[in-house]
Amino acid sequence: MPKTTKLTNPTPPLDKATIGLATLFLTSGTTHLVRPQVFEGIVPKVLPKRRELVYVSGVAEIVCALGLLHPRTRKVAGLASAALLIGVFPANVKMSADNAKRAQRKDDVGSKAFFAGTVARLPMQWPMIRTALRASGRLR
Repeated sequence: MPKTTKLTNPTPPLDKATIGLATLFLTSGTTHLVRPQVFEGIVPKVLPKRRELVYVSGVAEIVCALGLLHPRTRKVAGLASAALLIGVFPANVKMSADNAKRAQRKDDVGSKAFFAGTVARLPMQWPMIRTALRASGRLR
């Protein structure tokens, strides 16, 4: 009788895109913990304990980053990273909307540039989500 082998879904390799996403998460997560006031303003006002939510999201980003880098945790970290990116998207939209008001002032070039950056960032969520899902093995 022939021996059968169990087919398993191998852990996706650690590629440049996954390393980049992990680096982004490590940087952003650290900033959440060191300078939480930067992010408090984009937490919806209906949510309680905004500072604590900023800390939690920072820790989540760091945990996802470290998980993406290790082969044993890459699959679950990829899914968690995709969920995290989807979860914070409304805050990124709020940041752009809030900065749109400031950018309307004719004499404030810095606000215009920052607003442009926040708008440019929004469509970048999709490639980051795709990278996270590839790291999870859900996309090829």
